[in-house]
Amino acid sequence: MKNFSISRKLALGFGIILFIVAVIASVGAWRLSESDKATHDILDIPLRKERIVSDWYATVSAGVRRTAAIAKSSDASLAGFFESDVKDASKASSGYQKAFEELASGDEEKKLFADIGQSRNEFIRTRDKITELKKAGNEQEAFELLETKFKPAAKAYLDGMLALQAMQREDITRRKEAIEQANSNGARFLLGLSALSLCLGAFIAWQISKLITQPLRQAMHFAEQVASGNLSGNIRAEAQDETGVLLATLSRMKDDLARVVSTVRENADCVATASAEIAQGNLDLSQRTESQAAALEETSATMGELNEMVRRNAANAGESRHLAEKASQVAVKGGEVVESVVDTMSEINSSSQKIMDIISVIDGIAFQTNILALNAAVEAARAGEQGRGFAVVASEVRTLAQRSATAAKEIKELISDSVEKVERGSTQVEHAKQTMTEIVSAIHQVSSIVSEISAASSEQSNSVAQVGIAITEMDDVTQQNAALVEQSAAAAENLKRQSRELVATVSIFKI
Repeated sequence: MKNFSISRKLALGFGIILFIVAVIASVGAWRLSESDKATHDILDIPLRKERIVSDWYATVSAGVRRTAAIAKSSDASLAGFFESDVKDASKASSGYQKAFEELASGDEEKKLFADIGQSRNEFIRTRDKITELKKAGNEQEAFELLETKFKPAAKAYLDGMLALQAMQREDITRRKEAIEQANSNGARFLLGLSALSLCLGAFIAWQISKLITQPLRQAMHFAEQVASGNLSGNIRAEAQDETGVLLATLSRMKDDLARVVSTVRENADCVATASAEIAQGNLDLSQRTESQAAALEETSATMGELNEMVRRNAANAGESRHLAEKASQVAVKGGEVVESVVDTMSEINSSSQKIMDIISVIDGIAFQTNILALNAAVEAARAGEQGRGFAVVASEVRTLAQRSATAAKEIKELISDSVEKVERGSTQVEHAKQTMTEIVSAIHQVSSIVSEISAASSEQSNSVAQVGIAITEMDDVTQQNAALVEQSAAAAENLKRQSRELVATVSIFKI
């Protein structure tokens, strides 16, 4: 509840009270309705049944007296005189019996009503018998029947109705007591609910007042501390309503004010320290300014010498650039020669391969010639004496073929060795070509670097000349700085005095 706004707290408090009042009114209306219903139940059913039984009892009592008078009278015409009354009484009793039967409830009541019905049947049967005997002139039998059967039947009939009447009156009394008890309980309940609502309303009012006034008193006390310069206190806002926002705002204001005062105090101390340092710095600056003026004169002379050295460096860089260009041209020519050697070695390698192919052909021819000579020798042997000369020729041819094969094999081995050496030479020449290419590239880079050095030397010469001009201007500025140092010393002293006043001003606050 402390996080509710004040308007919501008040609305909630009054809403609870109004709700309790509405509950009390509803309970009171409900109790009145229940009491009215109970009263209506008494007036409607039980009283109606009690009235029916009373009227029924009166009718039966009159019938009993009428039947006794008929039985005891010596006048025979009396039975005919009361015949219409007897019929009317029987009709009325039947109406009462039917009306009560419709309203009867409860097992005990229904059982008693059934017993009354049986007693009535016995009563009617005996009464009609007495009337018949009286009409027939049998007075003695009618009197005896009256004494022996009619009176007991009438007594049982009337006693049953009296018991039923007493039961209805007890029910009425019980319902009345229940209504009175319910009214008493309702009154006590309403009284207790009213007392509870008063206590709850007082508690809600006290709680709302506490939730509103306590933060306000806390805010007043905190504001008095801030007004007296005490910024060391703390305030905590537990609620989130308007008072909580007020306390949080005051706390934030105190923190901001403490931070400002702390910052001002620190800055004032820093300003005081800085002003003293500025004064000391001005003294040091004055001394440095004088030293700087002397150093500038020496620097001006040194810059003249440096300018001359830079010009010589630029000339040397130009000569180096020309030499690098010549070396680059020589390296390019060497690369072209190496490339020509590479091409020549490639041609030699190709020719060697062709010679190898020719030697292979010669070797094949010698092998075939050897086979042919062998075949010729075989044929000459078959020819006998006639083929002997041919066999000698074939032997010589075979010998020649073998020598040719041997020579071809030796030539092939020599050519293979030459090819391997040519291939190694080609590889070495290729490496030499790559090396010359790298040399040419490196010389080009050296030439570019030397050109850049020459250009940089020219720029340095110009820069040194500009530095000389700048040093002259710095000498003029140094003279002006001397005057500014005196003004700065006066300003530092004034700043030191103001910082002391500022420290004294913020010293009233306690952080």
